[in-house]
Amino acid sequence: MNIGDVSQASGLPAKTIRYYEDIGLVLPLRGGNGYRDFRESDVHKLTFVSRARSLGFSIEECRMLLSLYEDRTRASADVKDVARSTLDRIEVKIAELNAMKATLSTLVKKCHGDDRPDCPILDNLSEAPA
Repeated sequence: MNIGDVSQASGLPAKTIRYYEDIGLVLPLRGGNGYRDFRESDVHKLTFVSRARSLGFSIEECRMLLSLYEDRTRASADVKDVARSTLDRIEVKIAELNAMKATLSTLVKKCHGDDRPDCPILDNLSEAPA
C-alpha cells in the first residue's frame, strides 16, 4: 500500500505518516524502487496512534501504549497507569483553561468597548506579574 492509500485509510496526512515513520512509530517496508510499502498492520498502528493522540496521549505515551498493545502478557494495570497519567494532565490543563476564561471574562466585562482610550484589558496585560 502506498502512502496515499494509508493516508486515506488512517485519516492522517502523509506528512504526519512520514513523521511517525521518522520517529519509529511505524516502520513500513521499502520496495525495490525505494518507495514505502505499508502493510495492513501499519494502517492499524497509525489509526491506533491517531485515536490515542485525539485523546491527549503524548507521542511517548503512544509509543508505550503500542508496546503494551503488542505485548499479550501485559497487565491492564500498566495501560491504566498511562491513561491515568494522561487524564491527570488533562484535568490540570482544564483547570488552567478555566482560570484563563474567568480572568478574560472579567476583563471583557470591565471594558466599556467604546471610543474612550482607557481599557482595563490593556491595563491588565501591561501589569507586572505578581
